Amino acid sequence: MKKSTLYGLSLTSFLFAGISYYVIGVSTTTFILSGVAVGILALFLGKATEDVAHYSGERIGAFISASFGNAAELIIAILLLREGLFEMLKASITGSIIGNLLLVLGLSVLVGGIRYKEQSFNQLLASHNASLMLLAVIALFVPAMFQSYMPETKLEPFSLIVAIMLIFVYLLWLFFSMHTHKHHLTSVQQEENHHQPLWGKKQAIFMLIFATVLVAIDSEWLVKSVEHVADQFHLSNLFLGGFILALVGNAAEHFAAILLARKNKIGASVEIAVGSSLQIALFVTPILILIGYFINQELSIIFTVPELVAIGVSVFIAKSISKDGHTTWFEGLLLLLIYLLIGTGFYFIH
Repeated sequence: MKKSTLYGLSLTSFLFAGISYYVIGVSTTTFILSGVAVGILALFLGKATEDVAHYSGERIGAFISASFGNAAELIIAILLLREGLFEMLKASITGSIIGNLLLVLGLSVLVGGIRYKEQSFNQLLASHNASLMLLAVIALFVPAMFQSYMPETKLEPFSLIVAIMLIFVYLLWLFFSMHTHKHHLTSVQQEENHHQPLWGKKQAIFMLIFATVLVAIDSEWLVKSVEHVADQFHLSNLFLGGFILALVGNAAEHFAAILLARKNKIGASVEIAVGSSLQIALFVTPILILIGYFINQELSIIFTVPELVAIGVSVFIAKSISKDGHTTWFEGLLLLLIYLLIGTGFYFIH
């Protein structure tokens, strides 16, 4: 996409969302326009991030990509946290994890598999990612298991301890994958970072900051309207947060992963899908718990049974499909069907 087209779409969508919010107010129209704008701005932010990473070199570039890759989801989550919408926040976290593992990965494998009979990727990296996702599932299951045996006053310190441990594991994983064992994982990283920049260095940095500010403003309009939509259409927090908000926040990952798979770079697509889920589970969620502690919005790491089951099933099927280092279009179809199955269940829960 040309930089002028992307820039124009981003500003136009942001302008329409702003007019709706300040003229119409909190409404379904504002929610829809803000959601569309966040999706387009997330793509704009992703392109700016890629450009800055290109000019910064491998190490700093990887850090920038890790920091801004889930910026839209993080901003939306912080605003939900500030508003005290904890159920919807946890649902959006769940939706981001399963959306990346089932929808993003599923569409990528399906689109790539239709064009190429079989696609292959770094099996060692897939194995490490699968192990980390299992760790994330265990870290979410254990607090839920101990909840009934623990006084309510102990949930906050317990959540803080788990959050710090998960952040520590994620930082160690970055050190492992980008320093001590990067030579084992270079094939995927080179595919993903082979990128022609849209902007010059200074312009890319400006666009990164500019896009982040626009996403933050537009996300606030979106969050302000979300309760109105839930009441008007009688949607549960689980469905609205787990599917609608998660789809909006993951727009950039969807687009990038599918395009790479179509170019027979399924390794980069797998890394985007699984890596983004890892970042949400091991970094974004713990960061939100720490932020909640400092702004007096107590957020526990206790997820509901449907959320835990959805995450566990997603990790299990994604691990099963990616463990051999090869994918076909039929495996992508299976991932999408499971995503629709979970989504249907979330829709009927109230």
